[in-house]
Amino acid sequence: MAFLTTLLKLTSNPLSPFLSNLLPAVLASYSVQLLFGIPSIATAKETFYDLAGGFSFLLTLSSSLFLPALRRDAPISLDDALSTWNWRQLALTGAAAVWTLRLSSYLFLRVLQKGHDSRFDVVKHQPRRFFIFWMMQALWALVCLTPIIAVNCIHPAAFKAGLGVPEVLPSDILGFGLFGAGLVIEVVADYQKGRWYGEKVRKVHDELFITRGLWGRCRFPNYSGEITVWTGIAIASAGVLSRGPIQASLGWHGTSGQLKAVILPGIAPAFVSWLLLRVSGVPLSERKYDKLYGNREDYQRWRRNTPLLVPKVF
Repeated sequence: MAFLTTLLKLTSNPLSPFLSNLLPAVLASYSVQLLFGIPSIATAKETFYDLAGGFSFLLTLSSSLFLPALRRDAPISLDDALSTWNWRQLALTGAAAVWTLRLSSYLFLRVLQKGHDSRFDVVKHQPRRFFIFWMMQALWALVCLTPIIAVNCIHPAAFKAGLGVPEVLPSDILGFGLFGAGLVIEVVADYQKGRWYGEKVRKVHDELFITRGLWGRCRFPNYSGEITVWTGIAIASAGVLSRGPIQASLGWHGTSGQLKAVILPGIAPAFVSWLLLRVSGVPLSERKYDKLYGNREDYQRWRRNTPLLVPKVF
């Protein structure tokens, strides 16, 4: 408890509830990556990379939900806490937690099954570059969760004053609907690829690359699902943060407040899209596949005729 008291004092900013909630999140995310990253870099092992990413997300989510209640001197029993949180705070935090648990466990089990992660075959032997990968993962967690960090620090009274009736907004329906759709796409895509790989190992087929199911509709349906997930969370968050009384409770005013309500949520899907399309997702995968299958006509035909992200409907 003494640690929590000290943490709250050191990160408290009376003029900005958002910054007061963001600073512990930064500490949580980077601490997890250093805890897992330092021994992993020293031993040139990538085994726990994705598991550490999951812990960063979960610890950041937990701190962003519970610490504002502690700052308000609210009782910390579960029943009392539930009575102070708005349903969106629980729904957004829960949605991100479900996505995190599913993806981090899937990736962790995959690296255990294969014995290595091809993303790190070279970089894990370069300590400085490998360190950057771990720090980027901490940043990834923070940027993705920034909209939720902002929503979770809203005072209960501001929700009552800012939402009115009906409490369910169009942005809630659209945002959570997109989240659900994106999660389904991502889960199905990963399941189909995992099943295909398992059949390949058992020599059920001799296909060199997957073109089945969603992978025949677009080249990276898993990335399409992930971008959709964070777009949904951004929309649901922005619908709340754009309300005047809620902005006032956060110390946001005028045009700058409206810009923050749009930009802060929008950073998450924009950053995820940039990572997947320009940095670690599509570029790494396509370089690998082009090297292996670039001289095959069937691969070139699949790549030429199959959209990158948006699945074909027909």
